[in-house]
Amino acid sequence: MKTSHTAQSATSLPKAPREDADSRFTKYMVMMGIRIACFIAMAVITPYGWYTFVFAAGAIFLPYLAVIVANVGADQGSTEAIKPERAIEAPSAVPAPAAAAEGPLVIRIAETPRLDPPRDNRS
Repeated sequence: MKTSHTAQSATSLPKAPREDADSRFTKYMVMMGIRIACFIAMAVITPYGWYTFVFAAGAIFLPYLAVIVANVGADQGSTEAIKPERAIEAPSAVPAPAAAAEGPLVIRIAETPRLDPPRDNRS
């Protein structure tokens, strides 16, 4: 098993196996729904003509195509890890000029007294 000491970028990760299985299941179910529609249209639409054979071909060959599409997973070997350190831009080399101040910046924090006494005798 190959391990890396650096973090892998989230944008270069492959699709999760659960998401891949869900998308393949959705494709399979859509194709099976089209097959059922073809089968019903083949039996219901009259008078029979050339389109009946098109519906019959759909009802016959769509299960084969649906299984093939459902079994083809995502290409797992095509993604490469991108180091996140390379994707982050470095700060500019020239520092921004500081604003001229009259003196040092002083921040004063003052607490206000509590207006109401505590309800449960805790401070």
